Amino acid sequence: MKKINIFIAVAVIALLGGMYYFGGRNIQNNNIGGQKTSAGALDNLVGKSVPEFSLTDREGKIYSPESLKGKNYVLFFNEGLMCYPACWSQMAEFGTDARFNKDDLQAFSVVVDAKSDWQNAISKMPELAKAKVLFDSGAAVSKKFNVLTVNSSMHYGSMPGHTYVVVDKEGIVRYAYDDPTMAINNNMLFNKINSF
Repeated sequence: MKKINIFIAVAVIALLGGMYYFGGRNIQNNNIGGQKTSAGALDNLVGKSVPEFSLTDREGKIYSPESLKGKNYVLFFNEGLMCYPACWSQMAEFGTDARFNKDDLQAFSVVVDAKSDWQNAISKMPELAKAKVLFDSGAAVSKKFNVLTVNSSMHYGSMPGHTYVVVDKEGIVRYAYDDPTMAINNNMLFNKINSF
């Protein structure tokens, strides 16, 4: 009888913990720590000037809203090296898709990894060498863009998941999309940009 009671108690605790964890992550316009989460926070970006940022690529080139003025661009916020194969595949697809590597349309993958860790990843998936990867040390830019508390984040509150922010040539956020399915979204994003 004692074993049955312990089993029931553990089952109830697991059930309640799961409801709390998954329920809290999937509430759409709820407040957690005073900030909106998920779709609500991303929707707040749309129609406004892109938040200020300064991000560096593997070669040390710095990108900012000012340096990208006159281009349509996608910022793909993701978990980076820990997110294999989904994020790696999306980054590689952006790097090899000519539509996202033009003078007037570019895609950047924003990761919280250290730049020094990327050579090992490139040796495992050479296609990553063509990806435009920007390093968000300490996740400061990811936090500013509200992508740490979205449904796709597997490290909720500390790392982005699989989120896209599309910015037009004037520096206005035109579209924001969080994808918990972690699919490759090149065609959808290209069609959105063509609808501007």
